[in-house]
Amino acid sequence: MVVTLTPISDLSMVRPGDDLAAAMIAACTRQALAPTDGDIWVVAQKIVSKAEGRYVDLASVRPSPSARKLAVEVDKDPRLVEVILSESRRVIRHKPGVLIVEHRLGFVMANAGVDRSNVDPTAGAEPVLLLPHDPDRSAATLRDRLIAHFHKQMPVVITDSFGRAWRRGTAGIAIGAAGLPALLDLRGRGDLFGRPLRVTQIGFADEIASAASLLMGQADEARPVVIVRGLAWSGADAPAAALIRTAEEDLFR
Repeated sequence: MVVTLTPISDLSMVRPGDDLAAAMIAACTRQALAPTDGDIWVVAQKIVSKAEGRYVDLASVRPSPSARKLAVEVDKDPRLVEVILSESRRVIRHKPGVLIVEHRLGFVMANAGVDRSNVDPTAGAEPVLLLPHDPDRSAATLRDRLIAHFHKQMPVVITDSFGRAWRRGTAGIAIGAAGLPALLDLRGRGDLFGRPLRVTQIGFADEIASAASLLMGQADEARPVVIVRGLAWSGADAPAAALIRTAEEDLFR
């Protein structure tokens, strides 16, 4: 098996209301790329959120007393903490400089994904960017548009950078997916010696997202879309939501 990852360059700056699928198709055309069946489009969360207008201007935020109290404990702007809490089900852990929450979508993550990096400074006086409202739906919408244009079956994965409970550093994970099984269940398959696997499940969409993140970068690389070619899989399609552990299974909650 040969797997290739090709970043799409020359993607125009994405702004609220932009037709992201059209911009991706146009950039692909300019790069003379010819997507084919099975190509997986990995798209950075930032440009999806920007196209969906998921900005909040901190200058317009009035923090609640609870946000002010927590802001002192974590040493963060109380307006930012208010936005984080508005996107969260509950606070999981906190200490100075760190605020881990359960996002409204179920992700356990820092700051509910509210971010200032690579955010257009003209989007407000003090703009921050939120995660897409429904990343799985966003992935499905992009996929439908790509299929309609190219007439090929092409999954879409939306990726973001997450910290991990057991390890230092961030890695790309899938927060949205359409057209592939985000989680591959290998339980019951035999290993090299015929022993059945009992617990093995593969975060297929996460592994794809992490590979693409190597090319996307985290700073000024400006490569928010990567096409992954050459992977094969079996199993029913499942969204990225299938990757989230329930609270009962999660030893960190």
